Amino acid sequence: MQKIKSLMARQGLKSPQESMADLSPVENLRIPSKEELRELREQPIDPQAEQEIIESIEEVYFSTDSFDMVQHELEKLPPELNLQELEEYRDKLKRQQAAVSKKVADLILEKQPAYVKELERVTALQTNLQLAAVICTNARRQLSMAKEGFTEASLGLLSNQRRRQLLTGLLKSLRTIKTLQRTDVRLSEMLEEEDYPGAIQLCLECQKAASTFKHYSCISELNSKLQDTLEQIEEQLDVALSKTCKHFDVSHYTKVQLAYTLLGKTQTAMDQLHMHFTQAIHNTVFQVVLGYVELCAGNADTKFQKMQYKDLCTHITVDSYIPCLTDLCKALWEVMLSYHRTMQWHEEQDKHETTPTTDGAAAAESDESVVDRSYVKKKLEHGLTRIWQDVQLKAKAYILGTDMSNFKYDDFIVVLDVISRLMQVGEEFCGSKSEVLQESIKRQSVNYFKNYHRARLEELRMFLENETWELCPVKSNFNIAQLHEFKFMGQCRSPSVSPSKRAASSTSAAQDELSLFQQYLQEGNPFELHAENKDEETEDVLASNGYESDELEKSVYQDYDSDSDVPEELKQDYVDEQTGDAPIKSASRETIRSKKKSDYNLNKTNAPILTNTTLNVIRLVGKYMQMMNILKPIAFDVIHCVSQLFDYYLYAVYTFFGRNDMPVPSPSLPTHGGRDAGPARVVGPACLYESSGLGLISSRLRTTLNRIQENLIDMEAVGENVTVHSAAEDRKEKVPSPHLSQLVVLTNGGTLYGLAQRVVATESLVFLAEQFESLQSHLDTMMPAAKKPFLQQFYSQTVSTASELRKPIYWIVAAKAIDYEQMLLLMAGVKWDIREIMSQHNVYVDVLLKEFEQFNQRLQDVSRHVRIPLPVSNVLWEHCIRLANRTLVEGYANVKKCSNEGRALMQLDFQQFLMKLEKLTDLRPIPDKEFVETYIKAYYLTENDMEQFIKNHREYSMKQLANLVNVCLGSHINKKARQKLLAAIDDIDRPKR
Repeated sequence: MQKIKSLMARQGLKSPQESMADLSPVENLRIPSKEELRELREQPIDPQAEQEIIESIEEVYFSTDSFDMVQHELEKLPPELNLQELEEYRDKLKRQQAAVSKKVADLILEKQPAYVKELERVTALQTNLQLAAVICTNARRQLSMAKEGFTEASLGLLSNQRRRQLLTGLLKSLRTIKTLQRTDVRLSEMLEEEDYPGAIQLCLECQKAASTFKHYSCISELNSKLQDTLEQIEEQLDVALSKTCKHFDVSHYTKVQLAYTLLGKTQTAMDQLHMHFTQAIHNTVFQVVLGYVELCAGNADTKFQKMQYKDLCTHITVDSYIPCLTDLCKALWEVMLSYHRTMQWHEEQDKHETTPTTDGAAAAESDESVVDRSYVKKKLEHGLTRIWQDVQLKAKAYILGTDMSNFKYDDFIVVLDVISRLMQVGEEFCGSKSEVLQESIKRQSVNYFKNYHRARLEELRMFLENETWELCPVKSNFNIAQLHEFKFMGQCRSPSVSPSKRAASSTSAAQDELSLFQQYLQEGNPFELHAENKDEETEDVLASNGYESDELEKSVYQDYDSDSDVPEELKQDYVDEQTGDAPIKSASRETIRSKKKSDYNLNKTNAPILTNTTLNVIRLVGKYMQMMNILKPIAFDVIHCVSQLFDYYLYAVYTFFGRNDMPVPSPSLPTHGGRDAGPARVVGPACLYESSGLGLISSRLRTTLNRIQENLIDMEAVGENVTVHSAAEDRKEKVPSPHLSQLVVLTNGGTLYGLAQRVVATESLVFLAEQFESLQSHLDTMMPAAKKPFLQQFYSQTVSTASELRKPIYWIVAAKAIDYEQMLLLMAGVKWDIREIMSQHNVYVDVLLKEFEQFNQRLQDVSRHVRIPLPVSNVLWEHCIRLANRTLVEGYANVKKCSNEGRALMQLDFQQFLMKLEKLTDLRPIPDKEFVETYIKAYYLTENDMEQFIKNHREYSMKQLANLVNVCLGSHINKKARQKLLAAIDDIDRPKR
């Protein structure tokens, strides 16, 4: 490049830039003047050549993009420059420039007219624009004058008014915002006042107002704060709702429900309420049990608080069990009562909302409110069962948490009473049968009752073995209903109940007609009753020294034949027992005096005969029935045990007084000796009496005694032979046979061989049977239908046989009280083959009557200590007379020789005996009178009549019949006929053998 410049400088040439200045774009684009255009047109040129020149121009010169032409041309220069070539190229460029300039000039000339015309239009437009500028200037001047004169003043006023209105609205908004800012203080006050509906209403209004002013930046924070406050209100509302689960308050609950209604969460509230009730049940029972456990533990050990409720229940002590159970039920009652009152509140609300207004224009309920009410109703009804199920499970855990087998009876009855009351609450609460509670208490009851009954049987055995069979003095109007063990029956009230007590009982009966929820709706608790009732359990059944009053006691020692010692009621009692008719008021003094001889209790009141043991058995029966009444599912087990008490008492009385002295014992009954067993005095007439078919022990009584011995008596304990394979479980259910106390003497003739004790024992059993009879209907209602045959069988085969024990027990006294052997000896010394009719009876009759008089006197002596009822005296006299009459027959059968005059003497003796005997006793007819008369008359029979007599009179022994044949007919018939009659006698006696 430097070489080129130096070369050009030496030759006097211009630089390319300088030479190309003529070709600059400015010059090229310069519009030619008219002269130049004319010159160019006048230059002759070939158009074709001109066009070729233009086409030879490089394309780059026609591009719209600007570029440096000089730089372009310089870059095209070859590395080695040639001046001639350069000049040729420059000429070429000039020709091209000239061709382009000529072409442009031609085009300009061609468009000249249009240009001129357009230029004229531009000039006219310029003139119009100048005119418009003048008009606008004048308008502006006029508008400025109008503005100054009118618009600024008027519009200024309007503007100020508008601004004032905006500021007023702003001030109001600011005041509202200020109030909203202070709302939280008022909300807190309302929450403290428990005005939940008002607080929610205020909060909702504030939220609505806040949404109106949300364009203020301060409101966004306030809105968030109000939302937090509303959530806080809901939390406090939930706490307030939970409080109604324990202590329902109508006004409080009304506020809470109204608040939830405002929130539109009625259904949610009901769901929450049921959760709170469930939680309340759990928390309540846990706190009650925990309190007692910690109290009994005596330390502040926190391990109990972490225990499960079920485990906690196992730590309750025996002493605190009942108080804790009572408090537990009281607490659960409060929860259920609250639920009951909650349902009542909703029912009343439904009635109020569905009742049309007085003008009949009730507003149509919205679908939402109807749905809410329907939901609440169903939820509450369903919740009844759920709440009661929770209560049952908590009570069950508590019941089964402690072993009650060693509880005292009264304590266990209190437990049963409380649980029974709880089940009654459940039935009234939701109609439930409380299967869970029944099953749990049944398990405890069966376990407890087995141990309790076993202990009571052992206790009864101990009582019986230590019983001296002395009379327990009770009042004449004694009734088992007077014992507090039978108070639960509410029947058989004593006639001595005062009018005030009757009124009180009628009031309590009226209360019983109301449900527990009606009785204790406002105050009180049904589980406080048993504590109050205990104070009323007083008894007044014992008499003073066995007599009703001091006056009556004095009358005992007055003259026996005086009428003053016979109360009217006792006269009536005697007549009723004898005939069943009312007493005749005009009865003579002799009649009354004569009747007193057969009943040795007319100097005392008709008080029941019973012992302390009898009273204990009756009390036990009452306790068993209490348990059965409270817990009906184990009714059969209890009644079975009740029957065992009676069975054991009956068996003991028979064992002590009716068995050991029996001359002809039953092969199936045990005959082991007892402490009361004196030397068995088996006399001839007694044997005849038992073997004659007039058995002292009926088949029914014998079967009953065998059954008792087999099922209840543990014979192994007294050395009896039992099967080796007897199960241990069977022995657990049995009791050893009791033994008579050594203090009871049954061998002393002066006391008629313990007649007083025998009377007390036997008649106490009869009295016990009468009490069982009076309880039959009550037991029958308790007994399951499938087990009722057992109860019927118990009464028909056991209870009804109690009076049958009189015969074997009093027969022992009758057999020993009269010296029948002496009478046989005296009769043996009498000559019966006399030849003349005697007018004087024999000595043995006077001796026998003397024995009866002594017997009568002894009865009177005994009756001064123990009342001898009419049935007892009748049995005693019947036994003695029967034995005497059979002794007479036996004595007559021992006669070797006898004449007809001797037979007449026999009749005279017997008639004398009967005449004197009828003065001693009122027993009619005389027992076995025909037995003796028929035997005496048989001496006058012929051979044929004797054969018929032998066949028809099997009550006589073989010896007695043989004596008739040998002594009466011996001289009148031949040997063959005698052998025939004796063979007939032997045939009759063979089946007996």
